[in-house]
Amino acid sequence: MPASAQTGEGGQGAWGARLATSFGLQILIATIVALGIGLLAREIGPTADGEANSLTVALETIGSTFVQLLRVIVPPLVFTAIVASITNLGDMRNAARLVWQSLLWFAITALIAVTIGIVLGLALQPGVHANSGIIPHPRPVATGGWFDFLKGLIPANIFGLSASTKLMDGSANTTLGFNTLQIVVLSIVIGIATLRTGEAAAAFLAFNRSLLAVVRTILRWLIRLTPIGTIGLLGNAVAQYGWNALGQLGTFAGAVYLGLGLVLLLVYPALLLANGLSPLRFFQHAWPAIQLGFVTRSSIGTLPVTETVTERLGVPRSYAAFIVPLGSTTKMDGCAAIYPAVAALFIAQFYGISLGTSDYLLIILVSVLGSAATAGLTGAIVMLTLTLSTLGLPLEGVGLLLAIDPIIDMGRTAINVTGQVLVPTIVSQREGLLDRQAYDNAPQPAGALTNA
Repeated sequence: MPASAQTGEGGQGAWGARLATSFGLQILIATIVALGIGLLAREIGPTADGEANSLTVALETIGSTFVQLLRVIVPPLVFTAIVASITNLGDMRNAARLVWQSLLWFAITALIAVTIGIVLGLALQPGVHANSGIIPHPRPVATGGWFDFLKGLIPANIFGLSASTKLMDGSANTTLGFNTLQIVVLSIVIGIATLRTGEAAAAFLAFNRSLLAVVRTILRWLIRLTPIGTIGLLGNAVAQYGWNALGQLGTFAGAVYLGLGLVLLLVYPALLLANGLSPLRFFQHAWPAIQLGFVTRSSIGTLPVTETVTERLGVPRSYAAFIVPLGSTTKMDGCAAIYPAVAALFIAQFYGISLGTSDYLLIILVSVLGSAATAGLTGAIVMLTLTLSTLGLPLEGVGLLLAIDPIIDMGRTAINVTGQVLVPTIVSQREGLLDRQAYDNAPQPAGALTNA
């Protein structure tokens, strides 16, 4: 056989092997499988007792377990990465400039996003088309407030842990959680103290670096489970919610997703091009984090993958380890900009309340600063209540949107995660720190993230 033929066959075989083990292909296959299983579970319907069928339960269990595994790695990852990055940032002359540039770009992108949300809300008039007769609207239990930001900054304990107790079936169920913002604050303080302590803290710093290496190894193992987690999360979403709920609030959902699409497909690529970066390469690298954010509906749960893809884009590890955890709690173009803008206009239109220019300026102000004010709290609903209370709109209007919130939340979180990757990439490029060779190279098709 001619050598050229052997080379061709070998090349095709190698290409086929890489394609078969491609992380992106695995996610795509998992997404298709999830849609099929989810539709099947929804078709089966509930049991005779009104309980979820076994297939739905299995999907929910797989999905929630995967998210819990990701969340459990977040505290040690955030702590060790930030402490290590503070030490490395201390050696960088432009560390303070990096932080301020990041915060500035947080504000710039949020301003663009909330402006798009207001324009769509005014143009599409989603509140005019809602059917009040079929949409329940209870007053929300959790609300946001500006004072919550200051309270959230103060750690409740050295581990940033919190406990909550709920009554379920007559018995108390206590669960532990963590406040990522408080962990970030603790990590920054301890990192600075480590620098100031000097030689006496060398042993602690060495231990922290070793622990970070161990945590990253565990992270690689967890990322390998992403296709399985995708099947559980997306399949469960389809099985539980389907797309029927969109019929009640179709115009509102369409307005939100149109805004999310404009930011994702027009605004972000335009910002990348303006800074001399290829949008195609950006999305090729960032896609695993964007996809995982969509199915998990959790910026915190996606944080380990977000940080990994940010580093693979060529952002210095010391900078990424600091700014990505901070962004996961305060950089939310979906939850804190587009969504509250469209939702506030929806509620005003639904109740027949006229808004003036000053009200629109307030929406912009709250959206640009509000993600910081609600950091450490949970969900876009809290951010929305902050916007409504600032405008004096009825909080009962939040209940109008709960029917489709899980479906909307998928898109919101995907945009949040994209912005959390975008800002450090742009800042690194502008400051001459971006590894352009890493950025311009296509992601490795064989286990793009698992070999980090």
